[in-house]
Amino acid sequence: MHIIWKGQSCFQVIVSQQKGEQVKIVIDPFSEEIGLKLPKMEADILLVTHGHYDHNNTKGVEGSPFLVEWPGEYERKDIFIQGIFSHHDEKEGKERGPNTIYTIEAEEMRLCHLGDFGQQELTPEQLEAIGDIDILMAPVGGFFTIDAKGAAKVISQIEPRIVIPMHYHLPKLKIKIDGLDKFLKEMGRKSAESQPKLLVKKKDLPEEETKIVVLTP
Repeated sequence: MHIIWKGQSCFQVIVSQQKGEQVKIVIDPFSEEIGLKLPKMEADILLVTHGHYDHNNTKGVEGSPFLVEWPGEYERKDIFIQGIFSHHDEKEGKERGPNTIYTIEAEEMRLCHLGDFGQQELTPEQLEAIGDIDILMAPVGGFFTIDAKGAAKVISQIEPRIVIPMHYHLPKLKIKIDGLDKFLKEMGRKSAESQPKLLVKKKDLPEEETKIVVLTP
């Protein structure tokens, strides 16, 4: 499996299947109004966590993908997806509306993308629905989502094997959110080496302490 971060909350996940076939999943493509350029991407499956312009640029993705925009259970090309209802803010969605958390099951691994999760913490019902997670994609920039402290709390609730931070400040980004440094400090890391993509198999997953993987868009 290849996991590639495109900036903000946008990821492309490339799943390897039998006979050398691949399934391409894109999550939360953004509008270039945010100041970042959306790379050319093709998708078989397209997931949108909510309807804000920095997450729902479906027209910017090539192909004829199977589009998922709401909570529920979905299956496509032997990929199992679950959408879990959550709030974009701490006031039960009264400020910024709903947000869908997605879990993805592929290559005997379970991924979770939190979208613009804004609650103080996951409810017991949400946590049960999310289940055991191998790779977590979590917002850390605050203001519109959980901040570094909130992300650390949610990570401690989920206890993933790998966490990939997202939705933090980048050069040219017009949205004012915190940088990665606050999250790393909150997690007790002075720095983290970044890499262009994560190539991972089930056998490669860390067994004990959660590993932070920083990707460069």
